[in-house]
Amino acid sequence: MRGCHMLSGRIAELQYLDQYYEKAGSQILVVYGQKHIGKSTLLKEFAENRPSHYYLARPCSEREQLYQWGMQVRAAGKTIKEFPELSDILNVICGESGKKIVIIDEFQNIAKTSESFMKELVRFMEGLEEVNGLMVLLCSSAIGWVENSMISKIGDAAYSLSGLLKVRALSFGDIVHRFPDFRIEECVEAYSILGGFPGLWNQFDDRLTIQQNICRHILNKDSYLFEEWERLVSEQLRETSVYNTILAAIASGKYKLNDIYLHTGFSRAKISVYLRNLMELELVEKVFSYDMADKENAQKGIYRIVHPFVNFYFTYMYPYMSALQTISVGEYYNQYIYPVFKKYVSGCFKQVCREHLAKLNKRGRLPIHYETSGEWVGKEGNIDFIAQDADGKMLIALCNWEKAMMTYEDYEWLLSYARKVKINADYIYLYTASGFDEKLNLEAKVKRNLKLVQITDI
Repeated sequence: MRGCHMLSGRIAELQYLDQYYEKAGSQILVVYGQKHIGKSTLLKEFAENRPSHYYLARPCSEREQLYQWGMQVRAAGKTIKEFPELSDILNVICGESGKKIVIIDEFQNIAKTSESFMKELVRFMEGLEEVNGLMVLLCSSAIGWVENSMISKIGDAAYSLSGLLKVRALSFGDIVHRFPDFRIEECVEAYSILGGFPGLWNQFDDRLTIQQNICRHILNKDSYLFEEWERLVSEQLRETSVYNTILAAIASGKYKLNDIYLHTGFSRAKISVYLRNLMELELVEKVFSYDMADKENAQKGIYRIVHPFVNFYFTYMYPYMSALQTISVGEYYNQYIYPVFKKYVSGCFKQVCREHLAKLNKRGRLPIHYETSGEWVGKEGNIDFIAQDADGKMLIALCNWEKAMMTYEDYEWLLSYARKVKINADYIYLYTASGFDEKLNLEAKVKRNLKLVQITDI
């Protein structure tokens, strides 16, 4: 049995890879996803107990790349010339009979500098006997390049690709399993900072409080995460000063294009280009209100930082970096993070609730089986979740993290606001981290379309 508990949410991906491995002959698959998403760990788990070879491609010339790869082969006790060709390396790797797995991590570092790499790889694999098949896994964290530029870069070799597997962020349920010593509230807080990125989870310790983890593993100048945003940006983006400015604007509450324009002074055209690049990297998303009749009451679209760690950095570290250099991390946390941390986490709690509703929907445990979902972002308030089934029945939800208690008045406001923006509230789900008042509990006992969900029920 595959043993890594961190991969509990990767069963589908492992099955996908297994089915290709079991096929006769050779295959080339592209496996891609954001940095820290768990691609390398997934592939190493897949290759465990199977003949395999792993190579991490560097950002260097083609000649240097093959030189470094050859050095790795020699270090493993194999004989190969000092400046090998790709075919030389593959011949050594495939020297013994039986199917082999070759993992080339960050393969865009090869493909971007070599026009011949993919052609040579395909040519080599076509010459292999079926019983000596080769499964090549091309792994990349450059998601924008894979989705928009890779096919044109590799040319006709693209026709030889067996499949593309996009590795996505893990769910809240996975982070709960990863940190068994955290209370459920602490898991939400950790999720709001680290998201579904297992590579970041490794930096936290559930024997410590969330505050202690933030102080030790993020705010501490000697910690891995202290400068991680700069590494994330520098690897994939140029003109980091522009991106930093735009992200800082969004984190400070400038969600609309015009607000970002007024704050940064950049032209709207320039901002749009850079926002598009950030969305390609899945660092930012553009959110539209659920497509309902009352278009005038909905915002035309707002921008949000969707990567939790990037959001945390630009909310709590970037604006106050001078203070972080001059006062203790404990003082910094108490002054700049603690007073507004609940508000920050509330955005993540809404995502946790949406994931819970999606899980219930998949299992057929909702009063409707919805086919479309979204949220309402309006001038007078937000409805955190809206879903509709094929018959037009609608389910809406409101999520409370900040308030000491969700009240009957909150319920009344939701009903009134839904009517105002012409949303049918056939079923209402209310989520809270802190309980419901007595009147709301009594209402739920008599209203079959009203469901109250405590955080401990998620």
